[in-house]
Amino acid sequence: MASTYTPLGVELQATGENAGTWGNKTNVNLQVVEQISGGYTTQSIAGGAQTTALSVTDSGTGDTAAHRMIEFTGTITGNQIVTIPLDVQTFYFLRNSTSGAYTVQFKYASGSGDSFTFSATDKGDAIVFATASDGTNPNIDTIALGISNIVEDTSPQLGGDLDTNSFNIAFDDAHGINDENGNEQIVFQTTSSAVNQIDVTNAATSGSPSIQATGGDSNISLKVGPKGTGNIEVLGATNPGSIQLNCESNSHGIKLTSPPHSSGQSYEIKFPIGNITAGTFLKVDSVSGSGTTGVGTLTFDSSPATTGKAIAMAIVFG
Repeated sequence: MASTYTPLGVELQATGENAGTWGNKTNVNLQVVEQISGGYTTQSIAGGAQTTALSVTDSGTGDTAAHRMIEFTGTITGNQIVTIPLDVQTFYFLRNSTSGAYTVQFKYASGSGDSFTFSATDKGDAIVFATASDGTNPNIDTIALGISNIVEDTSPQLGGDLDTNSFNIAFDDAHGINDENGNEQIVFQTTSSAVNQIDVTNAATSGSPSIQATGGDSNISLKVGPKGTGNIEVLGATNPGSIQLNCESNSHGIKLTSPPHSSGQSYEIKFPIGNITAGTFLKVDSVSGSGTTGVGTLTFDSSPATTGKAIAMAIVFG
């Protein structure tokens, strides 16, 4: 009776066979078992989109598919597929050391069973189990390597800068970024009218939320701009909206305040287009539209008529 072989190439010698060669065959078997149990090898999958078949030969001591750890290498310029024979049953430590933003899929040679795929940006490690669970559609099962999702860690911490790798950080409605004490937060939400909104809150009783330009040069501007014909609005609360212009010590300041709601005013004031000169004042030069939504254009005026009246009054009462 001739020898038979396991799916990973170990020779099963029949009784009475291979006279005089048992020593050599046993040594080869031990080498195969050693590479299956703890062997490491690399497999280049460089190139464009392709399928790399990992085959197994009987008593093969160098077969990639018969090693415990396989490291995929090379520069890939297309999505890759790596396959193993349908009857292989073992587990693998896989490492994706390729360069190039393309996927690497590990699967059985054929069938519709489950597979494992390194994403285009996943240059990491994985533990997979080749189940040989079906003669035609066996599955590749993934074994969790640490946590499989950040949600499983209730207090995750970074050891360095977080690089989003051109992806976004998504917040669900009415949630955002909190400080470690939960006192200050930035909340991103969508209102009932589907308007995007960012809320900056401060749970402390003193101090107001602040957005400031810091670091770098000593003189840094903070730019805020709308899109298209949109406006930058200062919202009112229990009082009309106000813009406060502080002194350099931020200990006091003056305010520009909107008329109250009861006045129903929505007029617009446009500043002068001419150069500013000494001894002039701002005057409404023209008005387009009318009523509460009129648009007034200001000009710089020295008002000679008013000056003339003042001279005349000086003469009369002089």
